[in-house]
Parts: sequence; C-alpha cells; structure tokens
Amino acid sequence: MIAFRRLADLWQRCDVVLRDLAFALLLGAAALVPVLHGKGTQVGDLPTRPFDALAYMVIALQCLPLAVRRRWPAVCLVLVTLGFAIDEILAYHTFTGIALPIALISAGAHLERGRRVAAVLLSVAYVPLAIALNQLGSTERLEGYVVFYLLLVLAWGIGSWLRSTRAAEAERRRHVAEATRTAERTRIARELHDVVTHHVTAMVVQTEAARYLTAAPDRLDATLSAVTDTGRRAITDLRHMLDLLDPGHHTEPRESSTAGDLHALVEQTRQAGQPVEFTEEGEAADPAGSAEFVTYRVVQESLTNALKYAHGAPTVVRVRYGEKEISVEVSTEGSGSRAGSPGGSGRGLAGLRDRVDALGGEFSANEQAGGGFVVRAHVPAGSLS
Repeated sequence: MIAFRRLADLWQRCDVVLRDLAFALLLGAAALVPVLHGKGTQVGDLPTRPFDALAYMVIALQCLPLAVRRRWPAVCLVLVTLGFAIDEILAYHTFTGIALPIALISAGAHLERGRRVAAVLLSVAYVPLAIALNQLGSTERLEGYVVFYLLLVLAWGIGSWLRSTRAAEAERRRHVAEATRTAERTRIARELHDVVTHHVTAMVVQTEAARYLTAAPDRLDATLSAVTDTGRRAITDLRHMLDLLDPGHHTEPRESSTAGDLHALVEQTRQAGQPVEFTEEGEAADPAGSAEFVTYRVVQESLTNALKYAHGAPTVVRVRYGEKEISVEVSTEGSGSRAGSPGGSGRGLAGLRDRVDALGGEFSANEQAGGGFVVRAHVPAGSLS
C-alpha cells in the first residue's frame, strides 16, 4: 500500500503532457487489437474498410494529439477532428474514434480563449463532412447526423461544466483563504491591542504622574521604576508575540496570560496610580483554558480603559469561578481624570465582545446610573484551549 501511494505521488508530480501521453499511447495500442477494429465512434454507416498503412497514420493522428489536450487544447481538438474526418471518409472506423469526444471534453474544460469561435467552426465543419459521407454512399439519415451532432455538443457541454465547476471551486478556495487571512489579521490586531495598549497606557499615566513628583525623590524613583518594569513587560510580551508570528523562529512554548496572572495585572495597574479593589471567588478549573484567557483579557482591557478615562477613580474587579461559567465584573467610578491619558479607538471592547461571543458567553459594557462605567462578562467554563 505504501509503495502504491509513493508511485501515485510520483505520477502526480510528472508533467501533465507526460501523463496524457501515456493515455494517448494506451488508446493507440487498443486500436491495434483486432477485436476492437470498427468499434470506435463513427457516423455515416459506410462499410468498414480493412486496415492498411494509411490506417496506422489515421490512428496516430487521432490518439497522439491527446498528449497535449490540457496544455494546448485547441491544437489537440483541430488535429483529432482532422483525423476523425479522414477516418470516417476512408471508413476505417478505428477504435481511436473515441478520441473526438475526449478532445471535445478537454477543450470545453481547458480552452481559455476563442471558445465561441471554436464551437462555431466545428459546427460549420460538420456540415461538409456529412455531405462528403452522403456522397460516398452513406446510409445515415438526417436524424442520425443530428443525433451525432447533439452527442458532440453534449461532450463539449460536459467539458464546459467541468470548467465552471473548477472555477467555482477555485473561487470558493479564494474566499476561504481571504476569510482566513482576514480572521488571522483580526486576531493579531486584537493581541497587539491587548498587549500594547495596556502597557503603553500604564507607562504614559505613570510618566505623567512623575512630572509632579520632582519634590518627592522617593516617590519619583518608585514611579520611574514602575515605568521601567512596565516597559520591560511590554518588550517581553511583544517579543513573544513576534516569535509566534515568525514561522522560521523556534521558541520555547510559553503559557498564555490567564486568570492566574490577574493578581500581577491588578498590581501593575495599582502602580500606575489606579486604586483597584480585587475580589476573587473560587478557583480556575483549567488555568490554561480559553475561558480563563478570555477572562484575563476582559479584566486587562477594563483596567486599561479605567486608566485612560477615569485615572485615579476607584475601580472594583470581581471574578467568580463557577462550575459552568466564569463571571467577571469591572466597575469604575466616573470621578477620575483623563489628563495625559491616550485616547481610544473602541477596538478593545469590540474585540472583547467577539472573544466572549466566540465561546458562547455574554458580554456587556455600559455606563452606570450614578456615573462611571461597568463591564460584565459571563464566559462558559471548560472551553477548549
């Protein structure tokens, strides 16, 4: 079985002309078998003529052009049609007569230009052939010629159907590839947004606060140290992401940010000057699962928005791990300041909604009645990672 598969793979790698030549030679060899004499495609019902030297030339003219039926379908069709016409006029009725419908199917499937012209010329050429056969004493009636012509049209139609089917499949694959590329670009954009926006926002806020701490060296040093730590984390995360995007780079696998990193995320936000109250209930069933990863992103984006739009306002983070879902709620009062914080594009919340929806969960982000903002998410637990 393995040897057969290797031979099949080797055969598929051969040039298409070589593969079609093998079929053409096989058809020519079959035409030489005595029992198949007079068994080919024929029209006109002229008495079959015994083979002579010219018969072998007719056989070659009909079968050998099939070697280029896919590469040069027009050349193949012209030569095979000429050979078929000679075959019928001389009444050899060789087995290679079946090469004509094969050439028509191939032309219908592979001919790129001049399709209508080819169809018209072949139709016109059929008329003098029918007249010549009739002059030679053919007993074929008019309806017989019409039926034979319709069979040739059917062969061309089969080729055209194969062509349209192949084109539709190519178009479908193109759409699938484009959708895959779009989805991948969207995923990369989300990951970059989650990583870059959070770290850079924290650095901007911390740096802005440092401008007012020149009179307090100890606090200034702590703030600048926090900026440095945040920058290093950003560089580490970006390097890891770039390594994953580079197919030629081999890197050690690293666990994705999950709910287990929430404590470090909250502490980093506190160092940026955001008072955060963090409450965690239960325990993550699968720390490396998709649900836990989405939970981390929800909290990360919510804290980033709190730094941007309500810097210094009290923020409450509640995460509860249940048997069937993880509930997340991040609320921020609206009494903070936006001074020095970078603006947003709205891409973060939209990305969170898509992430949660992909797992079959629920997501909402709304303003609170008394001011501020609250983000809630219910993420089904046990999702595939």
